[in-house]
Amino acid sequence: MKIDVIVGLQWGDEGKGKIVDYLAPSYDMVARFQGGPNAGHTIKIEDDQYVLHIMPSGIFHDKMLNLIGSGVVIDPVILMKEITQLEAININVREKLLISKKAHLILPTHKLIDAASEFSKGKKKIGSTLKGIGPTYMDKTGRNGLRVGDIFLDNFKEKYQILKEKHLRFLKQFNIVPEFDIENEEKSFFEKVNMLKRYKILNTEYFINDFLNSGKRVLAEGAQGTMLDINHGTYPFVTSSNTITAGVSVGLGVAPSRIDKVIGIVKAYTTRVGSGPFPTELNDETGEKLRQKGHEFGATTGRKRRCGWIDIPQLRYSIMINGVTDIALTKLDVLNNFDPVKIGVSYRLEDNTETNQLPYDLVNIKVEPIYEELQGWNQDISNIRTLSGLPENAFSYIERLKNDLKTPISFISVGPERSALIINE
Repeated sequence: MKIDVIVGLQWGDEGKGKIVDYLAPSYDMVARFQGGPNAGHTIKIEDDQYVLHIMPSGIFHDKMLNLIGSGVVIDPVILMKEITQLEAININVREKLLISKKAHLILPTHKLIDAASEFSKGKKKIGSTLKGIGPTYMDKTGRNGLRVGDIFLDNFKEKYQILKEKHLRFLKQFNIVPEFDIENEEKSFFEKVNMLKRYKILNTEYFINDFLNSGKRVLAEGAQGTMLDINHGTYPFVTSSNTITAGVSVGLGVAPSRIDKVIGIVKAYTTRVGSGPFPTELNDETGEKLRQKGHEFGATTGRKRRCGWIDIPQLRYSIMINGVTDIALTKLDVLNNFDPVKIGVSYRLEDNTETNQLPYDLVNIKVEPIYEELQGWNQDISNIRTLSGLPENAFSYIERLKNDLKTPISFISVGPERSALIINE
């Protein structure tokens, strides 16, 4: 069997959690392949809403394994908090969760470095979630990191102390170091590390390949979005991992030839949290209306998301580098009362030329989006469950996106609930 993949095609927050949760019953495992607790995958089940930061989004389904791969960085405190909350609603996490020995650990001092580094940048802040993600990946690539498998070593605390002291020396370069209760943070860290030992921690590379060889189906779940990829995003305003399809092989230990379908998640408009370029951003009443109607506040940080119209050149780029086979269009219902609805179809550069390609460096190259207007539908579509039941203008919007992106739109979300989904066979 092969792996199907869920990736975000914008700057994150596209609604990946809901689509994973919907598709999960067709699979035997959901495997998270990158990122850390900077993710916030929101899942609404009837009247209850859950936000997952590290836990794969298949955890709510019976008889399904959920794997955290080696490409993920884990904060034991946050992961154990999630596990405790899930076990409180009778989810058997011990049976359903597998954790890679090779996943790296976020230490308390990683979070302190993250905060000190971000504060030192002043107006040039990246927009970090301050969860210690970047410094942990820095130690990983610098060959200094601690991995989950290390917690079983007799000298784990010694290795921890060596890395902590390195961090404290590194912190001396910053003029401002935020207040940080290292003693209590460490106490909580080691308590949660000991609790984590009760769960299934193994060589997941062997497990997942044997699992596939036995005929089982796997859905790989990405975090953040394509435009935050460390190599292919709007650098330097990016995350520290590979958020694209290629990250599946690296983060799970499976060959590229294992990958089959790639389902790209696209919001019906565009949002971004934190700093960095955003060509179709709307700093006006329309942008604020999108924010309020879409409840666009970060699931991890609570920060306001920047909002704008959908961006075709950006999406074509993301579809190209991810090898997207199907699109899931989310939050179409948010546009119920917008008229007109605009689509960014190309960019005008500073020399007044027009391009439909994403420039190399959007940070220093200013672009002006060129829009085309479509008529809005001015109708609530949240209870519609068939494509034919949509208002004509809503259907036209979907068809226009499909034609511009040259990719089938197989799923259309019209509300946050599991059931609020149109399947386009």
